[in-house]
Amino acid sequence: MKTLDLIVPCYNEEAVLPQFYETVKRTLQTLPGYRATLIFVDDGSADGTLGLLKQFALRDSAVRYLSFSRNFGKEAAMLAGLRASKGELVAILDADLQHRPALLGPMLAAIEEGYDVAAAKRTDRAGEGKLKSKLSDAFYRAANRISEVEIDPGAQDFRVMKRKVADAILSLSEHRRFTKGMFAFVGFKTKWFPHENAARAAGDTKWNYKKLLSYAADGIFAYTDLPLKLPLYGGLGLLALSVLFALVLLIIRLCGVLVPGSLGVLFAVLFLAGWILLTIGVFGEYLARVYGESKNRPHYIVSESNLPEERRF
Repeated sequence: MKTLDLIVPCYNEEAVLPQFYETVKRTLQTLPGYRATLIFVDDGSADGTLGLLKQFALRDSAVRYLSFSRNFGKEAAMLAGLRASKGELVAILDADLQHRPALLGPMLAAIEEGYDVAAAKRTDRAGEGKLKSKLSDAFYRAANRISEVEIDPGAQDFRVMKRKVADAILSLSEHRRFTKGMFAFVGFKTKWFPHENAARAAGDTKWNYKKLLSYAADGIFAYTDLPLKLPLYGGLGLLALSVLFALVLLIIRLCGVLVPGSLGVLFAVLFLAGWILLTIGVFGEYLARVYGESKNRPHYIVSESNLPEERRF
């Protein structure tokens, strides 16, 4: 039998966890060729999530859990799960049942066919707000234009992968992690499983616009250096614009029309000031990330776990 580790990040999922656990266990019963371990990662939940995980572990020897000392974010939770996993195959899926456990069977079949990764991608954004959907689409369009890797707009974290793929992801040690970009970066032969977006089985989404904006910034700044080149392109553009502006003023003056000098000065000052501030902001974003990496702080801190000590970090 092949060993399969299912990594499940959890943050305030008390309302849905019992349903998720029962659904996954029923699904695993239809997969007799695999010995599965559930690795739950409690991302500093403030509700009864940890208590439920402890109950699962008491009655089910296939349940492992890690609990963070505070909320470190889903990226840290996925990293902790990958570090804790030792199975030949590794899966990641959310606890809210938007990632349908029924897809695990077809995904594992794809791995048996020879694929290294079997990943889900949604074909729509039903259940999401219109503004959030439009912003998400705009982000992926912009990111794919300037990034060194291409991310499928519908790609989800829900996937099954071989051990070598999980190890490749773990070899990427940056602290500001964008796992979707990492999967695109490491490559490997992938089979996609399109599916319709599902509403949460219970509870509320944990993603607000602030978190989404931070996540989008990580995705852009982690996989392209184009923003660092903007001052060069901007300088060339300003040079061309200034020459054009001077020619226009000269032509207007030759036509006998007086143009207030203050108008041109005001335009130039505002334009240059805006460009300088934008440039400083871009450099600041990259500098902040370099500073964060240089501190070499842990991605997360584990407060409780039923895993061996060496698999907690």
